[in-house]
Amino acid sequence: QAHLVESGGGLVQAGGSLRLSCAASGFTFSRSPMAWFRQAPGKEREFVATIGWGGGTTYYGDSVKGRFTISRNNAEKTVSLQMNFLKSEDTAVYYCAAAEFGAATRTAEQYNYWGQGTQVTVSS
Repeated sequence: QAHLVESGGGLVQAGGSLRLSCAASGFTFSRSPMAWFRQAPGKEREFVATIGWGGGTTYYGDSVKGRFTISRNNAEKTVSLQMNFLKSEDTAVYYCAAAEFGAATRTAEQYNYWGQGTQVTVSS
């Protein structure tokens, strides 16, 4: 059974940094594109970043490009999101997602497994 567990969320001041991690189990992680999405109160889910199974392909949402970096460690079955220069508008619940196969994609419907989410709050 696939399982994704996010960690690393919390409260940070604007301009600060946080690093989110997602631990995966129950599926072939090394062949799975991974992604981060977020959802703020009253807003739709938003694509944040994705990384291909080999780590060589990454895409970012326009609102985080240049500030966030996604990475993965296939040996440890983890994916991380380094978030720098955080803004109040980055406040949201951040979700880790995994696709069973295929290429990295911004489309949420392509992801088969989702974590429970971790709260990130940026105070201004």
